[in-house]
Amino acid sequence: MISRGLWNFPAYGLRTHFEELDRMKRHLDQVFHQVEPSRLPGTTAGVFPLINLTETPEAFVLRAELPGVSAEDLDIQTMGRNLTISGERRIAVDRSAKYHRREREAGRFSRAIALPGEIDRDKVTAELKEGILQVTIPKAEVAKPRKIDIK
Repeated sequence: MISRGLWNFPAYGLRTHFEELDRMKRHLDQVFHQVEPSRLPGTTAGVFPLINLTETPEAFVLRAELPGVSAEDLDIQTMGRNLTISGERRIAVDRSAKYHRREREAGRFSRAIALPGEIDRDKVTAELKEGILQVTIPKAEVAKPRKIDIK
């Protein structure tokens, strides 16, 4: 700035440190843009399966997107207040084809979901229809709301 150049403002040392940090950030951005994201260790297309967890007065309802997964390839378990969905998605891969973009991954997956209340594990039901898994998890009697009459 003009004031720094004219009056030798004392913030000169800070400015050079921030310029150096900015230069390092630009350099790292260039490096990461040159590396293909699929080749970085630990990067995937995202969390799989995508889920929605809703609550009614009687139950929790979990809906998960599982395209290409059959019921035989799924394992659903409850432990305490947790629900685990695991399985395997199989996708035919053409080894002779050159992929320009590959976002759908095949392989084993597992997703653990902490439920916000006590559940009745013996009454959990699951249904897989058109690639959507719906798991209905009834609440335990102690977790259900109870109306108290006033006398």
